[in-house]
Amino acid sequence: MAAEQEDRPIDSLLSEAVEDYEHLLDEYSHLAPPADGELLSGHVLKVTDKDVIVDFGYKSEGIIPLEEFQQPDGTCGVKRGDTVDVMIDRHAPHVEGYITLSHQRAALLRGWDTLERAFQDGLLVSGRVLGRIKGGLWVDVGARAFMPGSQADVRPVHNLDGLIGTDIAVKVVKLNRRRGNVVVSRKLALEEDIAQRKGTVLTSIEEGTVVTGIVKNLTDYGAFVDLGGIDGLLHVSDMSYGRVNHPSELIQPGQELQLRVLKFDKSKERISLGLKQLAPDPWESVRERYFIGSRVIGRVVSLTDYGAFVELEAGVEGLIHITEMTWSRRLKHPSKVVKVGDSVEVIVLEIKTTDRRVSLGIKQLEDDPWTTVGSRYSIGSVVEGRVRKLTDFGAFIEIEEGIDGLVHVSDLSWTKRITHPSEMLKKGQVVQAVILNIDSNNRRLSLGVKQLQPDAWESFFRSHQIGDIIHGRVCRGSAFGVFVELAPGVEGLCHNSEIPGTRGRDDAPFAIGDELDFKIIKLNEAEKRIGLSVRAVAEEEERTRLEDYQRQAAAATSTLEEVMHLKGQVEER
Repeated sequence: MAAEQEDRPIDSLLSEAVEDYEHLLDEYSHLAPPADGELLSGHVLKVTDKDVIVDFGYKSEGIIPLEEFQQPDGTCGVKRGDTVDVMIDRHAPHVEGYITLSHQRAALLRGWDTLERAFQDGLLVSGRVLGRIKGGLWVDVGARAFMPGSQADVRPVHNLDGLIGTDIAVKVVKLNRRRGNVVVSRKLALEEDIAQRKGTVLTSIEEGTVVTGIVKNLTDYGAFVDLGGIDGLLHVSDMSYGRVNHPSELIQPGQELQLRVLKFDKSKERISLGLKQLAPDPWESVRERYFIGSRVIGRVVSLTDYGAFVELEAGVEGLIHITEMTWSRRLKHPSKVVKVGDSVEVIVLEIKTTDRRVSLGIKQLEDDPWTTVGSRYSIGSVVEGRVRKLTDFGAFIEIEEGIDGLVHVSDLSWTKRITHPSEMLKKGQVVQAVILNIDSNNRRLSLGVKQLQPDAWESFFRSHQIGDIIHGRVCRGSAFGVFVELAPGVEGLCHNSEIPGTRGRDDAPFAIGDELDFKIIKLNEAEKRIGLSVRAVAEEEERTRLEDYQRQAAAATSTLEEVMHLKGQVEER
């Protein structure tokens, strides 16, 4: 054997000797004292009231003061069987039979190594927020680190105290091991997480798919929903088929929702979401639940100048037009009949599913008064009503709810020339009238006021004839004669040719207000014209005087003859 070794090369013998030495070192390395500052791994053997006993691979066990594992809440942060980082603490008091170790120094050393690696590689580290400091927060990341308030969140945080005591993920933005300075940012960690989740969402989302999100915040027009790194807009009109005045009526921040993707613009990263689209559209089956002519009950949800919208069910609203609220035509605004929030019974008049419209009526709950007006009123009867409206051509008088009659301007007076009904009537005035005509089909009622009194012209024509001498008063003049009032509302014309000595208006012998006798020389009842003459009266008077003279002369002659006859008799005697 010795001879064989002598024949081997010297390099081979040296290499073999080195391997034997290294093997020997490996076998007895646990007996060699660790280097100063060396980071070791230990196995907890026992936890006492004051110390923690650790096996760290040396011939003697190590001991660590229990206070190094003390938690902020006073509990012990280690138990038997745990693996912990340790290093020899040569400055700590010696305990017989043990090697004094330090967990805190080892943790700090391990923490700095982790921080350096995280800083260099841009990795996230976990930390616990310890408390407030001017301008930010203290964070335990294995070393005491500073986090500026601006780096606490992706959005400004007004109350940093809410983070104290919480565990957060951060990124190391500045590191100086020699000075022990560390600056971290939760904002960058959050942005990185958002970017990762956002990328995942953008690659998986499609129009029509159902997604899950968390409501972030509400606005008057909708809600922004976090879909996992990217926000989508849930517009208020897509929350419910029913009327929603504000998103807070249905959802709240922090609420989890399932939503349907309505529109997705990947280039602009805009997502429109819908909640109501997950439920059946009530308009698709509205004809199965509502029928024309049926009575239903709904709630008034809004009023306009032209009508009231009534919610029949969530998502289905109908309109009561102002003309369908009452049989009367005088209604000016729907608020006179219904109020928002009222529960009302209505009649379904029309359904248009394509236009999503339902026409409703209230007045149809009662009989149309025009259908019975013919049986309740008769032509020639006197009615009483209130003047509702004045127009150039007449006045509308409401004789009952929903029934208006028209008094034409020509039916206001027998005698006066009326140009506008306001000359005789006022809006709101209660008056009587005579029914002249009833047209139920066209909803028209003709009334007259002058018919309440006899026609003065008719009475005059019935009681007078041509040749009558009548006393009258001159009421107005004209170039061709004078008009004479013969009775209230009845006038006649005395032409210049019938006035002796008159050539024109300027030399008329009569003044307004003069009273004298006239002779009727013309009567036209159809045209209501009466011709008068002063000349005829004078001629009549002259003829009367002449007749009187002739009678007197005849009487005188007769008397003379009698006298002469008597004289003859006397002479004969």
